[in-house]
Amino acid sequence: MQEKRIHPRVHVELDVIYAVKGGGAEVSGHASDVSMGGMFIQSDHSPAFGTELSIRARIGGTEVVLPAIVRWTRSGGFGVQFGLLGAKETHLIVGLFKS
Repeated sequence: MQEKRIHPRVHVELDVIYAVKGGGAEVSGHASDVSMGGMFIQSDHSPAFGTELSIRARIGGTEVVLPAIVRWTRSGGFGVQFGLLGAKETHLIVGLFKS
């Protein structure tokens, strides 16, 4: 199978809290890999494909809110693509690759 990912990924151990954009209930999850394009979130609850989320995480000691959209789901988790990230969020994610 041909790899379709554009961005390299890094293994991480991040606790995250996500909610449907616009006011859904907050749900806890765990990010196990991240790229500049998105992340995989391990969770017992998987939002439907195309759902817009707001993801809160602590990266490098700084809490960030990441806009994202669900791009795929499977048992035990789902993958998201990030929306438009600010300079701070981009800098912190890039820093994960230097650790």
